[in-house]
Amino acid sequence: MKIEVRNIYKLFGTRPEKWLGEAKAGVTKRELLEKSGHTLVLRNINLNIEAGQIYVIMGLSGSGKSTLIRHFNRLIEPTEGQIKVDGKDIMAMSKRELEDFRRHKVSMVFQRFGLLPHKTIVENVAYGLGIQGVSKSTCHKKACYWLDQVGLNGFENQYPAQLSGGMQQRVGLARALATDPDILLMDEAFSALDPLIRREMQDQLIALQEKLNKTIIFITHDLDEALRLGNRVAILRDGELIQEGTPEDILLNPENAYVKAFLQDVNRGKVLTVGHALKPSNVTITTDTSPESALEQLRHHGADYACVLENKVLKGIITHLDIIKAKQTSSNDIVGYVHQVATISEDAELQSVFPQLLDNKKPIAVTNQKKEFKGWLSRTKVVELIQ
Repeated sequence: MKIEVRNIYKLFGTRPEKWLGEAKAGVTKRELLEKSGHTLVLRNINLNIEAGQIYVIMGLSGSGKSTLIRHFNRLIEPTEGQIKVDGKDIMAMSKRELEDFRRHKVSMVFQRFGLLPHKTIVENVAYGLGIQGVSKSTCHKKACYWLDQVGLNGFENQYPAQLSGGMQQRVGLARALATDPDILLMDEAFSALDPLIRREMQDQLIALQEKLNKTIIFITHDLDEALRLGNRVAILRDGELIQEGTPEDILLNPENAYVKAFLQDVNRGKVLTVGHALKPSNVTITTDTSPESALEQLRHHGADYACVLENKVLKGIITHLDIIKAKQTSSNDIVGYVHQVATISEDAELQSVFPQLLDNKKPIAVTNQKKEFKGWLSRTKVVELIQ
C-alpha cells in the first residue's frame, strides 16, 4: 500500500492548537518550550512511501521518529496534517473504520517484544487472528506456519520466558505477519538485541520481504541498519526532516554537515554495491562478428580488447592479436580465441570484490541477476567510493 505523509505537525502540551502558528513560523523547539510549555515533536513532515518498500525513518533520541511511526496507525494523533493510505486519509476514519484498519491492514513490532507471558508461543502468534474472529483451528494452523517461516518450528508450546531475546523478537515478527497486514510498522524492533542476533534478524527481514513484498516502515537510530535495510531512508533531527533518499544517494550526496557527521564512520564497502563502480565497455561485439569487423571496431575506439557477447551473456574478451590469428584461419571464426574473465554480480557488496581486485589484473565483468553483461568494474571508481 502506498502511504503519503502530508504536513504533519505534532506538539505535546495542553493547548497545542494555540501554539501551532508559532511552530509554523519557525520558532525553535527550545524557544517554544520556554515560551509555552509545549514540546514541538514534529514539524512539517512530508514523505512518499511506495508500496512494497522497506522505508526507514532514522534519527537520534528525541528526533521524533517513534512519535511519527505511531501516527501511521493513529496511536498518536497529529496536531495537524494528513496520512493517506492508498489515497484514503486515515485521520478522517471513523472509529469503526480505524478498528478495521488496525485489525486487517497494519501490524506493529515493538522494541521490547510485547509478548503475553502467560500464553504459549503459538498462542501469542495467533492472538491477532483471534481478534479478527478467525476460527481456533485456522489460528493454530496459521500461527504454526509463521513460526516456521521465522525459524521457530518446534517451539510452539514454549512460553516467552523460555526463549532468548532474539527468539522472542522472531515471535513478535511472526505475530505481526500472521494477520497478513499490508503495512508492517517496526519501532526499533532489533535495537534490544546483541549485534550478532541483530544481524540475523535483519537477514530474516530481508529474506521475508523478498517473498512477501509488504510496505514496511522501520524505525532505527542505527545508520548501518538503516542503510542496509532501507529502499529509502528519511533522517530526522529535532522533529524535522533533514534528508530523504536511497541509501546510496544519502551516502554519496549528504546535504549538510549534520548528515556528513552521521556518515563519517559508515563502512561504505558494506552499503555500496559493485553496480556503483561500473564503467561501460569500449568495444562490444558478438560471437557472430567477423574478425575484420572486430579489428575495425578496435581501431576506431583505440582499444586493446573487445568483450564478446552471446544473447547479452558475456563469453569473454578477445585481444587485437587474437583477432588477427582468427582472421588467418580458414574458419574466420573468433569464438575459439575468446578468453574467459572473472565476473561479479552488480548487487554484490563493494567490499566483496576487494580480494578479486588484488589477485586479478585482468578486467572483471559485472553482470545482473540474469547473468547479462552490464559493464566492467572500475578500479578507479572503487578507490573513489571507499575513501
